Amino acid sequence: MNIRLRIEEMEKRQLSQYAALSSASRGREVCEELCPVRTDFQRDRDRIIHSKGFRRLKQKTQVFISPTGDHYRTRLTHTLEVAQIARTIAKALRLNEDLTEAIALGHDLGHTPFGHAGEEALDEALGEFGLSFKHNEQSLRVVEVLEPMNLTCEVRDGILNHTGKKDPVTLEGRIVKIADRIAYINHDIDDALRSGIIKEEDLPAECIAVLGTRHSERINTMVTDMISSSWEISEIRMSPEVWEAMDRLRDYLFSMVYIGSDAKTEELKAKKVLQKLFAYYVENSESLPRYLQEYLQEKHTENACARISCDYVAGMTDGYALYTYKKLFLPNPWLD
Repeated sequence: MNIRLRIEEMEKRQLSQYAALSSASRGREVCEELCPVRTDFQRDRDRIIHSKGFRRLKQKTQVFISPTGDHYRTRLTHTLEVAQIARTIAKALRLNEDLTEAIALGHDLGHTPFGHAGEEALDEALGEFGLSFKHNEQSLRVVEVLEPMNLTCEVRDGILNHTGKKDPVTLEGRIVKIADRIAYINHDIDDALRSGIIKEEDLPAECIAVLGTRHSERINTMVTDMISSSWEISEIRMSPEVWEAMDRLRDYLFSMVYIGSDAKTEELKAKKVLQKLFAYYVENSESLPRYLQEYLQEKHTENACARISCDYVAGMTDGYALYTYKKLFLPNPWLD
């Protein structure tokens, strides 16, 4: 009995005409024998979940750098919330839930320690070598180069284009792109309220009137509006009213939480930690892990050492980056 074939036939019968079918995938860079149980998109999802990069997300900053509370989001919990929201929308629209989940689980694999502050730090550091750093491009680099997973074209496209001006080629990827925004806007409000940075009554009244007063209500409004606005069409969208309210709420978070708030007071220190670690490994490539040293020896491109040093630092968790910085740059106490 070939379970995969049965699942693929079910997709053809039950999914929307606009869905990306597993059996019609554009394939992988390296051909593989098909699994008798799982579709290609299901295999991609499983490969991402079992990767080292996915496990490290549990100790990477979302917004609050090294929070002492247990309830603040990390990059991993953000990823899981994106996946849950995206799957709900995909299922309702009869699109491919497995493809949607795989893209959502892999979209932030390339994020740095210390959130977007870390991304800015490494982008500035690489700029001196004529290179740049963007977390979506690094996520793709993780699955293609650092932990080669041989994922399907559709999943790799969704990971790369989950942010930025270019949209993913599949509707499933476009769902993840908006679900990412829905997730971080709402959970960052929740975390900012918990920390006392903002108060419920400070939220823009015009946004609350459209989206709702509670966390769950706001998510429900955005999700149901997205489903009704995208129903049986070849486009993923929201109504203008809900999209505008969501955008205004995002602008509010940038002004009150993401820039200049107490949540960001440690950012300058965090950036210096990563930039100093990066500079150290560029100058001391022999200190890189053996597998990266071997990879570096295979590469003869200009600035390969800078790129690979960046790979190593970007992959660190917050705690490991601080531990490594302390080990390299702070004196050990003298013991009698």
